Amino acid sequence: MTDELKLYDPFQKMQFSDENCFLCGTDITIEQRTPVFGTWLQEKYGLQHKELLLLDKSVATFGELTIPCCDSCHTQYVIPLEKEVEQAAALGMVGLQQLDQKRLFQWIGKMYYGTLVTELIKETDPLIMPQNPISENNKMLGKFREFFKVLQSLRVPMVFSDFLPCSLFLLEVSPTEDELPFEYQDELTTMAFSIKLGSVSVVCTLLDNGIIGKALGRLYRLTQGQQLHPIQVAEFKARVFYAAYIFNAVPEYFERPLKPEDRYITMDTIIDDVTNEVFNPWVLTAYAHMLEEMLKPWGIREKEILANPQQPISFLVNEQAGFNPMERFKRLN
Repeated sequence: MTDELKLYDPFQKMQFSDENCFLCGTDITIEQRTPVFGTWLQEKYGLQHKELLLLDKSVATFGELTIPCCDSCHTQYVIPLEKEVEQAAALGMVGLQQLDQKRLFQWIGKMYYGTLVTELIKETDPLIMPQNPISENNKMLGKFREFFKVLQSLRVPMVFSDFLPCSLFLLEVSPTEDELPFEYQDELTTMAFSIKLGSVSVVCTLLDNGIIGKALGRLYRLTQGQQLHPIQVAEFKARVFYAAYIFNAVPEYFERPLKPEDRYITMDTIIDDVTNEVFNPWVLTAYAHMLEEMLKPWGIREKEILANPQQPISFLVNEQAGFNPMERFKRLN
């Protein structure tokens, strides 16, 4: 096996420090780093001084969030990826739809994993020790380990055999009452992620092999070709994030044995859907909590969401289960 086709496993020895490249593990100096959020993204949306709250309750700005990265990975893999997404995003929905989904997965995965690596490094010297440290949760570490195998497709030539490791949703936002050019949310434990780039919201569940995408396929198809009011985007995100919350499977990934002539790794996957249900039961009140959180900007509380106990409020879907066009939001009372 050539070094080019060899995967790096930082989880085996918990090799998370400022002196190892996050992507290949090479020893580096503490000055060798790459931004978690691309420089173009920070400049376009003025994020350099916007704050993020980390798990240890410390605060970092988007601009301060960097991860260890060797010069080779930075110039050969990270910069070309950021350039590709920047060019696609400049074309709006059309550009992002045309972008290879694998590249979009790598881009989102790099930001997600960069945040995770930051948390793992900070746990060695936290401001306040998190209640449930990631580094002590073997189940979560196993999940992240599987994720990092497929994220290395950014560095190692890799083909996914009839699957994409994630579910991706692209939503076009109506400009009428859209006041936020940029939004960002991630949920570290469920691996749900959303980012708004101008008029497009990208929502993703990072380690489900597309299962959540299939489960929400009918709803997603209703949104295609439509411009969504921001409150409708918030509802869609609530459904995706809740689906990620009840998702009860962790895909495993396996490299096919390499032949001398191989120029890439072929990755196969399995999900245990025999001994476990893929989804835990859908609980109405739990979903209502998630939806209430997403609808905070509009001041909609759980009481309104569950006014009909049999059917939670929806701004996306009408009573005939079709798409509900909405140009402006009107309060319910």
